Parts: sequence; structure tokens; C-alpha cells
Amino acid sequence: MYHNPVLLNECISGLNINPSGTYVDVTYGGGGHSKEIFKFIIDGKLIAFDQDNDSVINKLEDAKFTLINHNFQFLKNFLRLHDATKVDGILADLGVSSHQFDVPERGFSTRFEAPLDMRMNQNQTKTASDILNTYSELDITEVLKNYGEINNYKCFVKGIIKYRNNNKISTTSDLIDAVSGCFPQHKKNKFLAQLFQALRIEVNNEIDVLKSLLTQATESLKSGGRLVVISYHSLEDRLVKNFIKSGNFDGKIEKDFYGNPIVEYKQITRKPIMPQELEINENNRARSAKLRIAEKL
Repeated sequence: MYHNPVLLNECISGLNINPSGTYVDVTYGGGGHSKEIFKFIIDGKLIAFDQDNDSVINKLEDAKFTLINHNFQFLKNFLRLHDATKVDGILADLGVSSHQFDVPERGFSTRFEAPLDMRMNQNQTKTASDILNTYSELDITEVLKNYGEINNYKCFVKGIIKYRNNNKISTTSDLIDAVSGCFPQHKKNKFLAQLFQALRIEVNNEIDVLKSLLTQATESLKSGGRLVVISYHSLEDRLVKNFIKSGNFDGKIEKDFYGNPIVEYKQITRKPIMPQELEINENNRARSAKLRIAEKL
């Protein structure tokens, strides 16, 4: 089941929709954000992306709507293909959808005994199990250190290597058994969430794909167009924040010959918009959401 779209009203407000404009939802999922955007479009159009084959089930049937069943890292190519080289707004709701978390066989959740899959695009071959069983100790260390934000990542790596020396790590329970000595039971959920996050980011190349999206979005937005991004962990949010602020991923503002800052965006939100307690109670996925909005100069 697809759940309620996160920070829906704030996203719609942030897009500042022109009824004749062209808008892009790069993370269609259950179509919650797109369906709301579509209510404001009169003679404009909406283009959506989602690489997950399950998303096609929720496709809007309207001539003003196009769903592209591909990763948003191909944003510019597909916009060109659909005669939309410059658009009025781009929305990205990053991370895993509630639907993906809730389907056990997708392997995204620690709640279910399931194969360690974690592919957002079911057509790709590399799974989380492949990473755990074939990556070198050094490579697994880099994944957990850089993407999991786990303080004692070395313990996790040792547990994984020790376990796979005797048994293949194929399921969620295999992985939990492998690292069970690395955290106190009362913090089990937090540590496992960090571990699964790291693997999911690596499986789907999420950091590089996000960087590509931000770069292409800047090239695809009209002057005055809006960029609206929801992120769910600090790695994503830091990239979005830095890029909106400075036009690069380090966050260092460069200056021209006269000392004027070279920037691509006006920050509509200096600080991220966070969900209210009521929304978090109704939709747990909103708990860690951070929304940033910027306008192309």
C-alpha cells in the first residue's frame, strides 16, 4: 500500500504552481504529490519519473501527464525527448517509499524475514546480498562508514566477514545474526536502520544519483523555477543544502572577479521545513523528513 505523501501542502506551496507551467515529479511512487500538483494545472503539463515498476500501477490517465519508468538520473535526456528542456518546477521526495518498505520481498525493512534485495530498480542485477558476500572487507568498511553514519562500523564489518566465511548472507535474519553483537538490544532498531540505510544507498548508488539530479535540475529549470526536495537523512540533506547555497556539494561560495558571490539559487527556506507532530503521528515515514525549497535565479 502507498501511504500519505510527506509534507504535501508545504511542497505544493513551495512549487508556487503556474497553471500553464511544466512540472516534474522525479519520485512518483504512489502518485500522492503528483496528484496534488495536477489539481493546479490547467493547460500546463506534469512529467513524472519512477524506476520502480510497481509505480506504473498508480499512473494518472490524462493527456497532460507523462510517467517515465526510469531513474531520474536521466532527467535531462527524457525532458528533451518530451519537449520540456526548461521547466517551472522540480519536486524530489528522496529515499524509499512506504510501499517499498512494506513489501517484504523487496528486502528494505528490518521488520520482515526476506531476501536482502533493496533494489529500487528491479531490472538491475546487484542486490544487498551481493554486496555483503562479494565486496572486499575494505569496500564493506567504506560503505558502512560513509553511508551508515554508524559509530562502531568496524564491529559490523568484522561480524559480516566472520559470518560469510561460513555461511552466505542471503536474508535479513542472516545479516541481523551476523551483527547481533554490535549493539545493545534497546538500540537494535536504530543500529539496524543505519546498517540497512548504508546498504540501500550502495545498492542504488543514491548519493551519485542525487548529485546528478541536482546538477541536471539546475540546468533544466527556468529562471524563477522552483526546486523542492525532501530528504530523510543527513547525507542527503547536507548535499541539498550545500548545493542550493553555493552551487556545489562542498558548500563553499565562489566569487567572481568583482567579489560578487556566484550562486544559482535564491534560498526560499534558510532552514529546512520539518513535519508537524500531527503528520508524524499519522505517517511515521515523515519523522525524519526535511524539506528545502529554492528558486532558480
